[in-house]
Amino acid sequence: MHLTRTQRALLAAIPLLFLGLFFFYPILVIFRISLFPAGRFDAASLRVLWEKPYYLRVVWFTIWQAAASTLGALALGLPAAYLFAKFRFPGRNLLRALVTLPFVMPTVVVATAFIALIGPRGLVNQWLMTLFDLPKPPIRLLHTLWIILLAHVFYNTSVIIRMVGGVWANMDPRLEAAAAVLGAGPWRRARHITLPLLFPAILAAGLLAYLFNFTSFGVILILGGPRFATIEVAIYRTAVRLFNLPVAAALSILQMGFTLAMMAVYTRLQRRMTAPIEFQSAQRTQRPLRTAGEKLLAWMIFTTLAVFLLSPLLALVAQSFRMGDGVGLASYRALFENRTGSIFFVTPIEAARNSLAFALVTMLLSVIIALPAAYLLSEPNREGFSLARLLDPLFMLPLGTSAVTLGFGYIVALNRPPLNLRTSLLIVPIAHTLIAFPFVLRSILPVLRGMNPHLREAAQVLGASTLRVLRHIDLPILRRSLLVGVVFAFTISMGEFSASLLVSRPQFPTLPVAIYRLLGQPGRANFGQALAMSVILMTVTAVGYILIENLRYGREEF
Repeated sequence: MHLTRTQRALLAAIPLLFLGLFFFYPILVIFRISLFPAGRFDAASLRVLWEKPYYLRVVWFTIWQAAASTLGALALGLPAAYLFAKFRFPGRNLLRALVTLPFVMPTVVVATAFIALIGPRGLVNQWLMTLFDLPKPPIRLLHTLWIILLAHVFYNTSVIIRMVGGVWANMDPRLEAAAAVLGAGPWRRARHITLPLLFPAILAAGLLAYLFNFTSFGVILILGGPRFATIEVAIYRTAVRLFNLPVAAALSILQMGFTLAMMAVYTRLQRRMTAPIEFQSAQRTQRPLRTAGEKLLAWMIFTTLAVFLLSPLLALVAQSFRMGDGVGLASYRALFENRTGSIFFVTPIEAARNSLAFALVTMLLSVIIALPAAYLLSEPNREGFSLARLLDPLFMLPLGTSAVTLGFGYIVALNRPPLNLRTSLLIVPIAHTLIAFPFVLRSILPVLRGMNPHLREAAQVLGASTLRVLRHIDLPILRRSLLVGVVFAFTISMGEFSASLLVSRPQFPTLPVAIYRLLGQPGRANFGQALAMSVILMTVTAVGYILIENLRYGREEF
């Protein structure tokens, strides 16, 4: 579809106005509060970050725990990526889908799952106490570094498997075959051929996992407790509990600086190290497991993956049905009860209703913003200036900014007319839309760019109006990708925790915020409610992931 300048301007206005009001403006207010608190430049809030030992410890902990977590994910994920890439075996696709499931789980679900498995009241401790007649739980990992690292490895192993395994599965096997003919042994072939070709994919996957660990919030807040804080957690505690907005803003600037610097390093390294290789179909590069050694290795790796990646989620489900010494639905029936009786706490089912309403609004807003952006980016360049080249990375910027930083920006920026939204319920779906919009855009854009332009031209020649072309040509072709984008927006909104914790009103919590509150309350009944809500949220997310996997075009890796 050929757009006039007026049409392009109107299409650009929708996403740019949204980003301007709800992304760039809050970020600029953060910079003003931190660097220009009295209307002139003042670096006092930045100096606090290196003058106070607490903030230096926070920055150092953020850096090294992310590195340790990434190394753990690489150590577990690379052997599995090799097996998925090189071998065919029964149940391969099912197992591959199962090991990806942890990556799409909301952070509160993962945190609650690890508490259900290895927490003080977890299945493992209960089993050990019963088996050895112990008076106290023998495993005490909650609020320690080890449970943080385990949760991060749990999250990011699937990133390594999918990204590295996707490249590995399509590498041309003739390169290694030629080296073998020339006398190179397996280790020499791995060192001089496989590893150099895989290194860009390993680097990309490792850096992506590092960024996820670096910006970790929910895992640290729930599993780490008061002893540990990443920059994300420090922003939340400094802004909400200490109400020191200039220092919180300085931490946000530091967070954004680290993220942009890592992305710049990644882009430069990838450009210098990526080598052109001829990819082959995975059907040609994979073979069945033949030798006893291959079968034993596969069994060991897959058993480790299944136990490590699936046992927390299974423990979460099992614990949600526990009732004293038996099983039952007491925790699920309690979802309709407000045990505190306070107006600032609602029943869990009301929190689920809030999340559902916010998710529906997020779906609508995301499509309204992503569709014009996708049409704008898919327009062919006919005037020597590529607007898409400028706007495409601009629309992706929210993905590089932490949700906590965005939530903090909303607190300090959207608190006065004409954007006095801090007490409005609309602020929650707006924050969710900013996070979901890039995913919806990426779901629609490839289909629009691949659409045959002759279909539209033929319809217009036959007298069809622009609206009729959209209705009868574009929408039927876009239907599946739109549905994928809508499901993305829905599941992201349902599981979003970081920004929601900052901007949601106490009387209208989302499902993740309600789970976090209940985990902080004493008593088995509150814990049971948190478990039941986590199972519901896990189920919604899993169903969304299955729908996306079955509806999307092709089998591209994320």
